[in-house]
Amino acid sequence: MAASTRSLLLEDGNPNVSDNGNSDEERSHESSITPILVVSTFIAVCGSFCYGFAVGYSSTAESGIRKELDLSVSEYSVFGSIMTIGGMVGAISSGKVADYTGRKRTMWLSEIFCISGWLIIAFAKDVWWLYIGRLSLGVGVGLITYVVPVYIAEITPKNHRGGFTSAQQLMLSLGFALIYFIGNIIYWRALSLIVLIPCILQVVGLFFIPESPRWLAKLDREKEFETILQWLRGMNADISQEAIDIRDTLDLSQHNSKAKFLNLFQRKYAYPIIVGVGLMLLQQFGGTSAVAYYSSSIYVKASKLSPANDNIYQRSQLDLCHISQLSLELQRQAFCRSQRPLLVYSCWIYLEEDDFFWLVSSIGTCLSLVLVGLSFLFQELHYLEEITPILTFIGLLGYGVTFAVGMSGIPWVIMSEIFPLDVKASAGSLVTFVNWSGSWIVTYSFSFMLDWSSTGTFFFFAAVCGVTALFIWKWVPETKGRTLEEIQAAITRFPSEVC
Repeated sequence: MAASTRSLLLEDGNPNVSDNGNSDEERSHESSITPILVVSTFIAVCGSFCYGFAVGYSSTAESGIRKELDLSVSEYSVFGSIMTIGGMVGAISSGKVADYTGRKRTMWLSEIFCISGWLIIAFAKDVWWLYIGRLSLGVGVGLITYVVPVYIAEITPKNHRGGFTSAQQLMLSLGFALIYFIGNIIYWRALSLIVLIPCILQVVGLFFIPESPRWLAKLDREKEFETILQWLRGMNADISQEAIDIRDTLDLSQHNSKAKFLNLFQRKYAYPIIVGVGLMLLQQFGGTSAVAYYSSSIYVKASKLSPANDNIYQRSQLDLCHISQLSLELQRQAFCRSQRPLLVYSCWIYLEEDDFFWLVSSIGTCLSLVLVGLSFLFQELHYLEEITPILTFIGLLGYGVTFAVGMSGIPWVIMSEIFPLDVKASAGSLVTFVNWSGSWIVTYSFSFMLDWSSTGTFFFFAAVCGVTALFIWKWVPETKGRTLEEIQAAITRFPSEVC
């Protein structure tokens, strides 16, 4: 089997970096976890909680909203999918906004849109107010999906970055699990008001946490840069080498490139662009938005039950919540071992020692979606129809667990790490826009695909998951234990370095 992209980082990065990612000079004084680092990460990921809550809201609130406001299926479908339109608007501007105003101000702006959206939904009197609220919410979460992982990656030392960036996915999944847990027992308007708690917490907390030191360095605000970096690493920590690395990489990147969107298409950025865009496309076309937004409809169609009157359906939603919580703990325990392995682990199992099992483990999410596809196939053939609800339920749960552990959040972490500061705004906007565009395509077309062929729809998603595993194995670099500067130097080629 061909050597993985791990070797690229080892060969082209710091020559003193060993296979475990630490240089001989740095092992003895790696940065420790400080209280301000923990608090800053927690405040940032409150936005991710809002995002997870928003994703699951349309599924759990469907019956209540449609009954009270007398919405048709098509009207509610617009409500469910219009958030992705807002997400595209927020995504395309997210990089530039974060570059010009800073990471903290971008998070403030995102919460203005989110809080406005939730309030409009909570007090909506007709369908048009629902649309406006959901659209505003989409713009807010479109900004969140870019700025939160970028901020966390930029404030965290390399030896703890994996664990801290996983907090984003932890809170996103927690918001998603919570909405399923309480969505069946709490009035839909009250749900919109409950999520304001973490939104307001983030707005207030942002006054007390530091700006990204790398963003400050980019603006030549040297005194603030050093003060905040020292604060984040601890007052007794030696930040001299890290500060030098940040300045050197920033100076080199700015010297060789001006911050223009077309610069993304230079040859030296081809590899990170392929990785970032590829992961986002494969994540969405693997069916994540379809399962998240239409899980209730999928289960009801497969089991031929009415969600409004069947207790089995209600219990299944609670069970989904418990399994999601279990997947969060599995992710927390496993993430610090590696990021790239976890992407493949999201396709069922993690085996570090034997390369052969990388490909074997890649069929995890495929198997889950194949089970759902088989349940619909059995219905069409009128064969084993009594087990189709069980197959669907197991498939959806399996997909949720394996997806949450890896592919749900880690592509955003990779995105926040691989782009140099001079193109991070443009590249981040592009990658985030691609993700939201893919989400809109999937959510808009899913009902039509389901009418065309329920079986074919899920077999298609399963095939994409299989392609995703191959893409990860061949293209996605290992980033654990390396500074952002080491990662970016290894996967881009500056003209002065090419002979």
